[in-house]
Amino acid sequence: MSDELWSLIEPLLPEPAPKRAEGRPRVPDRQALCGILFVLHTGIQWEYLPQELGFGSGMTCWRRLAAWNEAGVWDQLHLMLLKKLRVAKKLDWSRAVIDSSHVRAARRGPKAVPARSTVHGRAASTT
Repeated sequence: MSDELWSLIEPLLPEPAPKRAEGRPRVPDRQALCGILFVLHTGIQWEYLPQELGFGSGMTCWRRLAAWNEAGVWDQLHLMLLKKLRVAKKLDWSRAVIDSSHVRAARRGPKAVPARSTVHGRAASTT
């Protein structure tokens, strides 16, 4: 990751909470972000992030991603980059993609009540 990009992202990151217990030192945010980008770019599973790359564990990167998402870092970064691109006249709106998603309801809705019921109780077994 370039120093220029990091200089845009770093101020958006929340301050880490103080450690509650002694243990391993915290993986620096820049290394964790590189690990996140590596996983997202390659498509590997978090647990297979190679330790040799120095990004920390996949679980560390995943937790950092979730914490930053919760803090709204990605939304802020998106808006900042759009603003910079707009000012530099680098946005080309002649080609744009609109995406939508359909999400299944988590729970079922209320049961439909029949307009008129002539049978009380359960239906007879058909077996």
